Amino acid sequence: MGESAARPVAAATGANSEALLDRFLESYYRLRPVNATFAGVHQFDGELPDWSPEGLERAVTEMRSLRQDLAALADDALAATDPAALDIQLADAFLEVQLAEIAGGHFQRGNPALWTGEAVFSIVGLMLRPFAPAVERAAAIERRLGQIGTFLGAVTSTMGRSRPIPAAWVERGLLECRAAKRLLSQGLPEWCRANGIPGHLAGRLEAAAGAARPAFNRFIGWLRRRPGAGYDGSACGEEFFNLLLRRGHFERRPTTELLRVARDQFEDALQRLHLIASRAAAGGWPGVEQALAARRPPAAHYLAAFERGWHECRARSVEHNLVAWPDARVRYVELPEWARPVAADLYFLHYRSPAPHDPAGPTDYLVPALGSDGAPVLDTSVVKLNHVVHHGALGHHVQNFHAYRSASRLGRIAAVDCASRISMFQGGSMAEGWACYATDLAEEVGLLDHLERVAQQYSRVRQLARAIVDIELHAARMGHAEAVQFHIERLRMPEQAAAREVTRTSMFPGTAIMYWLGTDAIHGLRRARERVEGSTFSRRAFHDGLLRFGSMPVNMVAACREAGTPQ
Repeated sequence: MGESAARPVAAATGANSEALLDRFLESYYRLRPVNATFAGVHQFDGELPDWSPEGLERAVTEMRSLRQDLAALADDALAATDPAALDIQLADAFLEVQLAEIAGGHFQRGNPALWTGEAVFSIVGLMLRPFAPAVERAAAIERRLGQIGTFLGAVTSTMGRSRPIPAAWVERGLLECRAAKRLLSQGLPEWCRANGIPGHLAGRLEAAAGAARPAFNRFIGWLRRRPGAGYDGSACGEEFFNLLLRRGHFERRPTTELLRVARDQFEDALQRLHLIASRAAAGGWPGVEQALAARRPPAAHYLAAFERGWHECRARSVEHNLVAWPDARVRYVELPEWARPVAADLYFLHYRSPAPHDPAGPTDYLVPALGSDGAPVLDTSVVKLNHVVHHGALGHHVQNFHAYRSASRLGRIAAVDCASRISMFQGGSMAEGWACYATDLAEEVGLLDHLERVAQQYSRVRQLARAIVDIELHAARMGHAEAVQFHIERLRMPEQAAAREVTRTSMFPGTAIMYWLGTDAIHGLRRARERVEGSTFSRRAFHDGLLRFGSMPVNMVAACREAGTPQ
């Protein structure tokens, strides 16, 4: 936590700033080869990161050197008009957070699920997209499989032998190890068959997978021997959490103020939920839940329900002139056979952001599988609000389209979905804030019916609850079990779902709150523009202008917009 405080923005103009950004990005991808694969930078596709103590120390030395050079360009001109100025500031903020992560005990030095996620998705990332012929990707998979033993073997020296690990993190790591073994024994052979991998290469992959499986077995044994039964220990501490707010989300309000606002908004949102639910169905929210559960698309029309929702969302968006829409569309397809044995137990996203450096084309949205009885498990409100508006249509997909065309080089890649989280923490408030704001827009333009509006209000309540728990949990004012109970009692959430929610919040501090911070900041920025522009205000111009910045903190964009910084 000893890194210096926030630095002023760089006056990053000319060849020096571009050369330094070149150096930053080269370092970024080389030190994070799995992230590079997901971003579409493929010269590191056969490699894994080095999280051994020596590897982390080399990374720290390199990142500190980069920060020194970034500081040499520092200037106090917040409204610098060159987009590279914003990238220099983002790069410095990213490095400061990364250095604090490595120095602390919450990530590589303390979280086993970070290791298992990186190992598994180093392989999955090469299986998901046809960015190259399958035989080329298979060769990279073989090389990565050959490194998994060394990669996972370093956990003993990096995390030590005696430090207790929160019990929920141990369980998450064990779950992912078991999923990894199924991927290697079932999923990978199925992928080879589906992609026509020649027999000799499929045989080499099978042998490499067989050599990698014992590494996961050893990891399981190591986890089971760790102390920590009943240990909570999931708080990152207020100092680190404040750093994440300040340098990750560019949020200047203290946590006491954020918590007060979030709690007030939570109670107001909960009261409104009960009010509109009582108007929508007998029995209030329980009645709405029952009514929504009954609205499941027939199995024969399951995929068609997603497609129909996507076209309806796009048509309504065009009708109301909300935003420039992507040329590349989303295709809703069945979850591939190779992924079905493992998807439920991994951070397996149904919509995964396209790789900004791969050739543009249609994005396949991997629709959740039908239930064991062959019937859909999702009601139509979840299909529309989550899988269409939030992810595949007006939300993430539209935001990614604009981000990849941003003048900001870091804004293009900051919100790329990687193994366990997005590629840069700083991209979260825009990516998730816009996606949640998009569902507000869907309601604003009449895309939602009366029951779907209640479901949308529940999403707002849940967003605020997550923000509250993120603050309270990491300040050690709320324990893991208490946080789970908060979700059960105040949100009527099933215990298993609540436990998963809290576990992820505990593992990745400052992430759950980004949804609320981003959404609230976008609404605030819009209200400010409406006051200034009056009758000339255009939603389309506001949205396109906002998204043009790429995936950078909404608060940073707001400061730039107020200062008149063009993009």
